Amino acid sequence: MTSAHDSFRSRSRLQVGDQSYTYFSIPAAERNGLAGASHLPFSMRVLLENLLRFEDGRTVRRADILAVADWLNDKGRLEKEIAFRPARVLMQDFTGVPAVVDLAAMRDAIGLLGGDPKKINPQVPVDLVIDHSVIVDEFGTSLAYRHNVEKEYQRNGERYRFLRWGQDAFDNFRVVPPGTGICHQVNLEYLSQTVWTRSEGGETVAYPDSLVGTDSHTTMVNGLSVLGWGVGGIEAEAAMLGQPLSMLIPEVIGFKLSGRLMEGVTATDLVLTVTQMLRNKGVVGKFVEFYGPGLDALSIEDRATIGNMAPEYGATCGFFPIDEETLRYLRKTGRAEERVALVEAYAKAQGIFRTAETPDPEFTDTLSLDLGDVLPSLAGPKRPQDRILLSAARQGFADAMETEFKRAANIAARYEIEGKPFDLGHGDVVIAAITSCTNTSNPSVMIGAGLLARNAVAKGLKVKPWVKTSLAPGSQVAGEYLEKSGLQKSLDALGFNSVAFGCTTCIGNSGPLAAEISRAINDNGIVAAAVLSGNRNFEGRINPDVRANYLASPPLVVAYALAGSMQIDLTTEPLGTGFDGQPVYLKDIWPSSREIQAFIDQNISEALFRRRYADVFTGDDNWKGITVSGGLTYQWDASSTYVRNPPYFDGITRTPEPIQDIVGARILGLFLDSITTDHISPAGSIKETSPAGRYLRDHGVSPPDFNQYGTRRGNHEVMVRGTFANIRLKNQMVHDEAGNVVEGGWTVHHPSGERLAIHDAAERYEAEGVPLVVFAGREYGTGSSRDWAAKGSKLLGIRAVIAQSFERIHRSNLVGMGVVPLVFEEGTSWQTLGLKGDERVSIHGLGGALQPRQTLDAEITFADGTVKNVPLIVRIDTLDELDYFSNGGILHYVLRQLAS
Repeated sequence: MTSAHDSFRSRSRLQVGDQSYTYFSIPAAERNGLAGASHLPFSMRVLLENLLRFEDGRTVRRADILAVADWLNDKGRLEKEIAFRPARVLMQDFTGVPAVVDLAAMRDAIGLLGGDPKKINPQVPVDLVIDHSVIVDEFGTSLAYRHNVEKEYQRNGERYRFLRWGQDAFDNFRVVPPGTGICHQVNLEYLSQTVWTRSEGGETVAYPDSLVGTDSHTTMVNGLSVLGWGVGGIEAEAAMLGQPLSMLIPEVIGFKLSGRLMEGVTATDLVLTVTQMLRNKGVVGKFVEFYGPGLDALSIEDRATIGNMAPEYGATCGFFPIDEETLRYLRKTGRAEERVALVEAYAKAQGIFRTAETPDPEFTDTLSLDLGDVLPSLAGPKRPQDRILLSAARQGFADAMETEFKRAANIAARYEIEGKPFDLGHGDVVIAAITSCTNTSNPSVMIGAGLLARNAVAKGLKVKPWVKTSLAPGSQVAGEYLEKSGLQKSLDALGFNSVAFGCTTCIGNSGPLAAEISRAINDNGIVAAAVLSGNRNFEGRINPDVRANYLASPPLVVAYALAGSMQIDLTTEPLGTGFDGQPVYLKDIWPSSREIQAFIDQNISEALFRRRYADVFTGDDNWKGITVSGGLTYQWDASSTYVRNPPYFDGITRTPEPIQDIVGARILGLFLDSITTDHISPAGSIKETSPAGRYLRDHGVSPPDFNQYGTRRGNHEVMVRGTFANIRLKNQMVHDEAGNVVEGGWTVHHPSGERLAIHDAAERYEAEGVPLVVFAGREYGTGSSRDWAAKGSKLLGIRAVIAQSFERIHRSNLVGMGVVPLVFEEGTSWQTLGLKGDERVSIHGLGGALQPRQTLDAEITFADGTVKNVPLIVRIDTLDELDYFSNGGILHYVLRQLAS
């Protein structure tokens, strides 16, 4: 819905060829009182247009629009919230399944309210790309791809049947089947349009393409001038259902680029340099916008590589403005010429088209980089920002052996491998993965890896036998141009056969190492290494057997597979010995940029993109062969352990019941500062002895088939049992006999005094009719914004979370699930109150005339009968949030709106 107020008279018309468009003109608004709008960063102008288009006097007010223009005075340093409505939503299957489960449950529930299930559809376009469930079980053979896909369908059949139903059942919802590519690359190459359009009231409205995604690396598309970032599942569902997302007007850090990359330096080297610089600068929660003459030397693929790693440098996004390169990429990737013409005309009319003559915008702060100063680099062994020069990588590993791994004394030791004619030592590369995401969208580094492989094979080099090699092209386009160019044959010869079109190694889907390699590592405490072309290298994430993980460009991944060890200096020592008995160095096989470009020009065409994306939603025979049950509503399978109908809407009525005060609540947890969503929300493997593991065993699932929490997000029974089940969680209520706090998901049930798993205690309290609260310190809910951190809290029976401060997104998520977030007044905490966990808590005033940020009193009754009244601030911050809370959550609010 477009602006009902238009107080700056920005509604305008744009003629492009034979088509006329309505748009909301920033230059017109500037002429009509919005002074300085043309000096804003380009990313801020996208936000400004969004507010102009949706001004309604409630969610977007004239004062909000003025606040964005006033950004030039405070540069975003003053906390001011605005409502942002993205054009669309992007999901991957881990986080997308629970969102579709909620839609399916809403269809059932609206029927109970006498409404029409057909009304339950996404209100903005939603694309779900199935890319996170494939695992590299098989590698190094021509059959690897086929066998990995077969296992993927075997493991995930229930989930895929459900999504296949959703593909047919919902309007405005598209599913990209498995085996197509990673969501970010499909988004870049096909889904994104840079300027979006929508038919409304008999006219076509044009506006900047924008999105939120349920994957943090949604920012990859910032390289194509699409403003977007990753959010939690609840925010994504809110956007999907047409609700505005609350966000702070951001600070915007300008990153000025000049010069051009030297010969032999890759976009990966550039992004690792940028990541390190921005981490040092400190840009968490801020926008980063790139500007300067250096942009003319960067392709869209290079820009997307930089945008992809915004989560690694801590920013909300890493934005690039529209320019001639944007238009070139849209044409090259097969977008309709009419769309390209619209992008150009719209951007120029809005004053958001960058040229060499465009004045620099104003920024909160700036930093700069001459591209000519970038040198070949890696990052590791644990964090993306820990960049080291390729020339210093050997010494960097030696330093890590001393400081990180405490094994420097026997760094040269080698250990026998059972049944193998080779041994293994510290720093040996046991995984070399050209993994999808950061780099596979970029032909320069993919072709570069293929050419390096071709040159290595021609010299007679071979990959070391202990290396698990894999290649996961980010899309079928990348797979085809490697085949077409003949370079895939060379990659195959080195074991880099294509294993999947999906997210693999950097999410931990690297698959197991050979059993004898794994045994040798674990029996001898070997610090083994992985070199991968992704964006995440945290310890334990890539593979449980690998402790040192390095990010590198695809060509360097191949080079390290040949060298086989981090204890080799690739700039001075040979990779191996050639057919002629002579040493072969990296410089001998590294391809020139001119040769790389020639291969790109010969093998990548507009026709290739059009052909590969012509039937992108159709899928292969596996997908088309899935039997779909259910029509308008889903036929839930009572025996399913992957997808179940959640209980959110049990007993829902057409009008909400008054919110009840919290009376006599027990405390489920007392937590300190910086409790993250990783602590709260289930992630990773499912332990057999955990509540979730016991549930699966009781339902006939054997431990080898537990899969992981990520794949079971559609089953609330598993996920609620994993909430607060983190093995490193420290509930300050729980102590051992020596008085030390016990790690793990434990609590003490009162008044019995029994120690129980948090889920088990919550079940007992529910049977007793006792509500629950949680107390915490500062920054409660930091980290990746997971929907289940709030959903699990709700299903455990937690009515309120009382903390010293909240991370912004998790606070919003709690409200969206009907859980009230409350903060102490400054100087007060649960520690200053002397809480032990055996107290009773009552909070009055939640119903009736509750107002945003109102102060209420908590009545705390201690075990000895003492009563304290403690003032708390209700962190329901807006009238919209108050509506959500009063309805029991955002889904309940939307459901009632649609039913009425």
